[in-house]
Amino acid sequence: MSRPALVLFDLDDVLVGYDHARRLATLAERTGTTPKVAHRALFTAGVEKAADQGVLDIPGTLAALARELGAPVTLDDWIAARADAMSARPEVLALARATAEVAEVAILTNNGLLLRDHLEQMHPPLFPLFRDRIYCSAQFGRSKPDPAIYRDCLAALGVAPADALFIDDKVANANGARAAGLKAHHYTGSSSLRSALATHRLLEPSA
Repeated sequence: MSRPALVLFDLDDVLVGYDHARRLATLAERTGTTPKVAHRALFTAGVEKAADQGVLDIPGTLAALARELGAPVTLDDWIAARADAMSARPEVLALARATAEVAEVAILTNNGLLLRDHLEQMHPPLFPLFRDRIYCSAQFGRSKPDPAIYRDCLAALGVAPADALFIDDKVANANGARAAGLKAHHYTGSSSLRSALATHRLLEPSA
């Protein structure tokens, strides 16, 4: 089996753990609201979806969220809430670092520009490994599992679909990557990820 030139990782629940309730609790605490109000503002009112789709830029996202919350929201508030929701996965990051010895690595996530531009502040352990290699749905105006987003991302990276491996915790997203011509692995844990990377010869030392 030929070795992929690029491994494209999902972010939440692959490279990092993601705790939805913790994010809402932190946002509520920092804005003087409640987790219920924070959930309604972010998700029921569609602010997060609009940001993920690229409809809202960074100032627009913060302004829309403040309107829905009925309270001021700073960039630091948003970063703190998102950061608190993310937890380290050292075993997965170690596999990503080993992979980077023999192939390119990058991130493709269904997220807005706020996360893409401030991820280093939110989760420093991912850096410098993924610096300048973070791609999000907002910049492409489409989301996983639309096959077009994988092709758009690979075009930005200068890699052909057949030369890329995509890793995601959602079956639908892995299937979308396959439909776009990529190899794909449905992430269920670090052990199965290690096996998949080994199968693709990504944990072998370079010649």
